[in-house]
Amino acid sequence: MALKFAMRGYAALLPNLYSREAPEAAPDDAAAIARAQGGVPDERLVADVDGAARQLRETAGSNGKVGVIGHCSGGRQAFLSACRLALDAAVDCYGAFVVGMPPPESGLTARPVVELAPSLSCPLLGLFGADDKFPSPAQVAELADALRAAGKDFEFHSFDGAGHAFFAVDRPSYRVEAANQGWEFVFDFFGRHLRGSDA
Repeated sequence: MALKFAMRGYAALLPNLYSREAPEAAPDDAAAIARAQGGVPDERLVADVDGAARQLRETAGSNGKVGVIGHCSGGRQAFLSACRLALDAAVDCYGAFVVGMPPPESGLTARPVVELAPSLSCPLLGLFGADDKFPSPAQVAELADALRAAGKDFEFHSFDGAGHAFFAVDRPSYRVEAANQGWEFVFDFFGRHLRGSDA
């Protein structure tokens, strides 16, 4: 992910959100360990993103603009960060539990954060699968309604025939057309909101 942005000329930083739970584990194992412990606590996540944003702004050649992107729980975390921090752009790729509660069997402690919509600090791009359940199309519509009511700048795109994790090239859920179109939306969006005349 970071390399994909770096190749487009962005300074990219990918913080290890699971470093406390599983500092030595491989990424998938670390994610599983964190999920088993209920997920990354919201306040810690925001603090980690804040630290990463500060680092990026201090990077040589920075124009001072910072965006965030996340998939699944990362989509929720991108939305949460953009509501708690002063950012310049945020991308929510099928963020689960921005709206709605996790199923009890998931063990996750995440709670909906849709009520933070009035605090959104920047434009938001949302990319969703029309066949997804977390978030479902109804939940995506609820988030859109909340953002619209708060007068926020956002654009949402839903992809027919795509479910959860349609960007994930290493999973059966991967949908090449939806993923390719999604990346086009991402780079257009970040290009408009992060690349200034002094970039």
